[in-house]
Amino acid sequence: QVQLVESGGGLVQPGGSLRLSCTASGSIFSLNTMGWYRQAPGKQRELVATTSSWTTPSYTDSVKGRFTISRDNAKTVTLQMNSLKPEDTAVYYCYYRFNVEYWGQGTQVTVSS
Repeated sequence: QVQLVESGGGLVQPGGSLRLSCTASGSIFSLNTMGWYRQAPGKQRELVATTSSWTTPSYTDSVKGRFTISRDNAKTVTLQMNSLKPEDTAVYYCYYRFNVEYWGQGTQVTVSS
């Protein structure tokens, strides 16, 4: 079992920045994939960014050049979000995958003036 704890969400004005963090605990394997999904009201869950030790990070087109995903170690992943837009408003979920995928409980990000 793997547990994921997210932090860093909140309310920010358009053009602002937020930094999300996620720490995994439990049965962690170093060759894993971690990343972030988001789900806005009335919309399907969307893969925002993903990173593994053997590939370069990947991003959905709408956040390229604004969001940066990084790994501190095999258990922690962060998402630096800059130039935030109202359409970035969503619940952001951290995930961990090694054969099985696990999800955090989500953290709300609201971009509004």
